[in-house]
Amino acid sequence: MITSCLTRLFAICRTAIILGTLTVPQLVHAQWQASVGAQSADLAKQGIAFLPNEIWIHAGDSITWTFLTDEPHTVSFLKNGQVRPPDQVGCPGFTSGSATVDGTTCVTTPRLKKGETFTVTFPVANNGFKLVCLIHRNMTATVHVLDVTEPLPHDQAFYDKQAQEERERLLSSVDLGSHEEHSAENHVSAGDGVITATPGGSENLALMRFHHEKIFIHAGETVEWSNSDPTASHTITFGGEPADPMPPSSNVTVDNDGARHATISSPADSVHSGFIVAAAQERVGLAQLPVGITWFRVTFTSPGIYPYICALHDELGMKGTVIVLP
Repeated sequence: MITSCLTRLFAICRTAIILGTLTVPQLVHAQWQASVGAQSADLAKQGIAFLPNEIWIHAGDSITWTFLTDEPHTVSFLKNGQVRPPDQVGCPGFTSGSATVDGTTCVTTPRLKKGETFTVTFPVANNGFKLVCLIHRNMTATVHVLDVTEPLPHDQAFYDKQAQEERERLLSSVDLGSHEEHSAENHVSAGDGVITATPGGSENLALMRFHHEKIFIHAGETVEWSNSDPTASHTITFGGEPADPMPPSSNVTVDNDGARHATISSPADSVHSGFIVAAAQERVGLAQLPVGITWFRVTFTSPGIYPYICALHDELGMKGTVIVLP
């Protein structure tokens, strides 16, 4: 009789354990891994992307984003309808290390670079949290947070493979020499780029180089720079770097066609173009934007060697030289 009772008790306990497994919510939350940015070995090509840029997790799970580039980025979650703030201002304010995102408040990191990480925990289910970089306007992603009772479509190995494939595709998007055969005399292309997208968001490849990094002209001639990148800003900066790189230096004028123009008479002179960048994409319901400032000209009156940089991307190797002959 004692054996019979013990057998019945064991059966009851086993049933209770099985039912508890089916009804008790997931107690151990997963830690997912993702990355921010991609770059070529020489830093010239910068993949402006979250990799992967779409991921499904359970409520309570966390994602750690690891930054992989010398170009800075942010991991930012804005509230629905929030006006996008400048990256220097943040939400306002910034969060370092880790944060919780539930859609009720804005969360953003400061500018982060290669080797840094940021972890976000998502405590509540949500059809999709939009992830953005406040520095790069076409860099977005989506995090789908499912209830713990719903199955996830993919595992970490899937996302690792997807991120690697997307990284390779991005970095092969633009040929560094694509403008060499078609550029006009005394013309320098300041960067290049392409925008792509997946169902999860937008991403792009930016080329951080001046085509014709070294150009030869004669005194009295003019060199013209243009930026054909659809999103990235660049500058043409001779001499000292300004504290604020956005506006041009006071010795820059505007030609009748809207291009900025300066004259340099000595390698000791300082001239700064300000941001040379295409206008942002138009959006329904918003006022039409003005034409972007995408051209800059400099007339050189005296022979000499005139080095210049992009004040935003010189650390990535975006530098050039104008050699002026008599």
